[in-house]
Amino acid sequence: MELRHLRYFLAVAETGHITRAAEQLGIQQPPLSQQLKALETELGVILFERQPRGVALTAAGHALRADALDVFARLDQMRQRMQRMARGEEGTLSVGFTSSAAAHKLTPEVLRACRRRFPGVTLKLGESNAAEVIEQLTTGTLDVALLRAPVRRPEGLRFDLLLEEEMVIALPLDHPLLRKRGASAQEAISLRALADDAFILVRRPGAPGMYGDLLKVCERLGFTPRVGAEVERMLSNLNLVAAGAGVSVVPASMAGLNPHGVAYRRMEEAGLLRAPLTLAYRERDDNPACAALVALTHRIAARHRRQGSR
Repeated sequence: MELRHLRYFLAVAETGHITRAAEQLGIQQPPLSQQLKALETELGVILFERQPRGVALTAAGHALRADALDVFARLDQMRQRMQRMARGEEGTLSVGFTSSAAAHKLTPEVLRACRRRFPGVTLKLGESNAAEVIEQLTTGTLDVALLRAPVRRPEGLRFDLLLEEEMVIALPLDHPLLRKRGASAQEAISLRALADDAFILVRRPGAPGMYGDLLKVCERLGFTPRVGAEVERMLSNLNLVAAGAGVSVVPASMAGLNPHGVAYRRMEEAGLLRAPLTLAYRERDDNPACAALVALTHRIAARHRRQGSR
């Protein structure tokens, strides 16, 4: 049985007349009659009763009509679903991000917009460091990721710079610089003033770009920072800062986290240290939902850049 046999059958069932159905289908009446007879023979039932002015459905014909209509309805649903998938409006996406990228307001905004714009897309979310998300993109475990500075750039991956922001200094609340008479939250601090402090940094293999940039600026200012601890995630920096283990430098979008233990101050060298926000994905990806999310992310980032320039 082929779908065309069911189409022929439904045309006759709807018109109640073989000749009119043949005209509607654009075929001759004899071949249509032959196809209907072949269908009846294959199914082992009589589908139509011949009448003086046409044909009428038998009980088996009524049952087949209901089933055939259901078949075509399901085919139409399948066609519509495939079209939604082709437009990136349905499917599954694995999205990774680093903790510091997740702290930027663009990340939750993108995820909310994706759920609102593409309710048929299932998002699988996961947090890792930059080295891990790049490895997961390479192996296909992730479709797209938001991170800061790429730790490496494997062939086949794209890294789109979305935004850049200042880095700020994170200090424990009892730091001597905060107790200086007349010190205010708006007062910028030079990194040079922290030359004797222990720095809490993300491990170099996990964030070599930002780690290296900080070292270069400190050396330019005449000192090599003393590393008090290295951690896997930038959020862990702030927990250790709050505990008084040292100071740190984090993207400005993280300012305000852990407010009961950490104070944030702009740095005088703000123009020398910038925190990028990067979108990473495979150059050749056959998942249309990935392309849709990439385009959506760029539109939202462009709006952020326009708002930031005002």
